[in-house]
Amino acid sequence: MHDGARVEITPEILLKAYAAGIFPMAEDADDPALYWVEPRARGVLPLDGFVVPRRLARTVRSDVFEVRSDTDFDAVIAGCAAPRRDSARTWINDRIRDLYGALFDQGHAHTIEVYAGEPRRLVGGLYGVSMGAAFFGESMFHEVRDASKVALVHLVARLRRGGYRLADTQFVTDHLAQFGAEALPRHVYRRRLAEALAERGEWNAWPLDGSVRGAQVLAALGEPPAAT
Repeated sequence: MHDGARVEITPEILLKAYAAGIFPMAEDADDPALYWVEPRARGVLPLDGFVVPRRLARTVRSDVFEVRSDTDFDAVIAGCAAPRRDSARTWINDRIRDLYGALFDQGHAHTIEVYAGEPRRLVGGLYGVSMGAAFFGESMFHEVRDASKVALVHLVARLRRGGYRLADTQFVTDHLAQFGAEALPRHVYRRRLAEALAERGEWNAWPLDGSVRGAQVLAALGEPPAAT
């Protein structure tokens, strides 16, 4: 780890850092400094063999949520930056918001947004960075049950549809482990990253407007159709 407070981090430097296998974090929202992180074991989600728990599959298939992409980046990162129920701290500070907002404007950052209710309101989602055929997940949030999980399922289906090769989660948590996330040794991750960066994924392989149905998502993940 290195102290990023002494270096002016630009969106271009940020992309080079991702390509080298490192990413920035802040201690908390009130600390303007950033530091670089390169975990010894890197979390990834399997694009082949992604696990969708049975109950969650039913929720996805029901389309109780409307899932869009790239329509409200500011609201998603604000949701991710909001204090959690179990902690008043958040690592997303103003510099993180500005940097990833700039990457979104450049087409390098993307969101998955989950809406519910009438009128529709944002109840969960995630954001991350896309380079080549690699997607680097940054943060997710939910305000109602299953919203972030549904976002994750839609994300992985979109990545598969778009020909991505790598879904980076930074670390493996208990939450991600249920979907099949695994920790790769640094040297293995770097090889997988180089392979993914040499190819091109297509984020827009599916529409962004919420018209992708849950059954399509599950089919893209190889899930069997609902029993009749």
